[in-house]
This record gives sequence, structure tokens and C-alpha cells, in this order.
Amino acid sequence: MDKIIKEIEDMSLNAWPSHKMELYDGWILRFSYFYTHRTNSVEQFGTSTLSWREKVSFCEAEYARLGSPAIFKISPLVSPDFDYLLENRNYEIQHTTNVMAASLDGADLSAPCDLVTLTDDIPDIWIESLFDLKGTINPVHRAVVPSMYHAIVKDTVCASIWSNGKIIATGLGILDRNYIGLYAIHVREDFRHKGYARQICTALLKEGKKKGATKAYLQVVEGNTPARNLYESLGLHYLYTYWFRVQTHTN
Repeated sequence: MDKIIKEIEDMSLNAWPSHKMELYDGWILRFSYFYTHRTNSVEQFGTSTLSWREKVSFCEAEYARLGSPAIFKISPLVSPDFDYLLENRNYEIQHTTNVMAASLDGADLSAPCDLVTLTDDIPDIWIESLFDLKGTINPVHRAVVPSMYHAIVKDTVCASIWSNGKIIATGLGILDRNYIGLYAIHVREDFRHKGYARQICTALLKEGKKKGATKAYLQVVEGNTPARNLYESLGLHYLYTYWFRVQTHTN
């Protein structure tokens, strides 16, 4: 099980580059002006030689220098003792997320997806539309994040549904090894409950299979029951949970 988790964690790092990154004794410090927890947190990637307390203090100073609280990603690969250490430093749990996966041979790809437009690249209009769908108004995020999408090294499949000349639903597939990872599944609020998210996901999974993927994975925030129900109906199943420990004040 740890091997599968490690594989997906590695692919998640490949899938979503941060604006800036720093390597420190087997840890990766990611900085993206607090756009998302994932792109603005510390991930344990390699072997550590220094003490946790020394390293946490270093990370806190680095994030403070860049105007952000320190955030650490806690996956099943991270020692529970490290999570406890952060709890004792008054770090709170935020953004608990479930990872789901599927074999594409067993996925339900029967839904029609004729409304979905697919491209191999990620057009700027798609990124701008995603900002609008998510309500992203921070000018720094709108200026910086496009470069993060364009920095994705892996092959991509970009999905959109249009209405009256505007993108009203998005999705992004990222191909890595024999997987397609599903990201950025969003539907404009006034177009929800029409099956558009199912169309987007089905189109991405079909295209991933066509391009050689045999498995799929995605991440869904805990508590988003409608999304999880959709993904389960497509054949994805729960694999593991991760969360973020966020610094609440200077220690």
C-alpha cells in the first residue's frame, strides 16, 4: 500500500508545480503566495539527517520571510509522531483530503461527453475561466498561477464545456506513468446538476485510456459528498487521506 501511496504522492508533485521551491534535507518547501495548501506547503520527500525541531523552525522562518504561515502536508507516509509534534506547536488541521483511484478497465465510461472540448495544451482562456469559476480575485494569484500551469512537465488533457461563448465547466487530466490524474473539476454554479462534471470526467478518463493510461487518481476535499458520490459512480474508490498542519501563530 505504501508503494502505491508513494507513487501517487510523487505524481501529485509532478502534476502541480509551485511558483517557487526549495530543497532542504529531504524536504521540499513550496511557495505560491498561498494560492492553495498543496502548492504552499512542506512535503517530506527524501531521507532526513537533521532533527525535526530544527527543520520545523527553519521552515517557519522561511515561510515567514515570504509572508505566509508554515504549512506541512501530512500523508500516511509521514510519521504520526511528526504530526503530534506539530500539534504541540499549535498547528491546526486544515483541508483534509481523500485520494481516490481506479483501474480504467473497471471504470464506468458510459456517459455521453459530446459537449466536452479537449485540447492537449492549457490555453490562457481556460486558466482565466477557471479563476472565474473558483472566484479567484487576488491579483497576485491571477498574475502568477498561469506560469504554474504552463510549467507542468507531463502531458496534459485540458477539458472544457462552453455556453454562449464562455467556459462554464473545466477539467484537467495529467498523464504520468500509467495513470491519468484528474484536477480542476469545476462547474459554474448556475450550470450545476446537469451532468457536466460527469461529462468532463468521462471525457478525460476516455482520453487518458486512449493515450495509454490504465489507472486514474484524483483528490477530493473531505465533506464534498456530491463530488465523492460522482467519482464513486465512475468507479473510483477511496485509497487514503492526507491533511495539512497550518501554523496558527509564531512559536
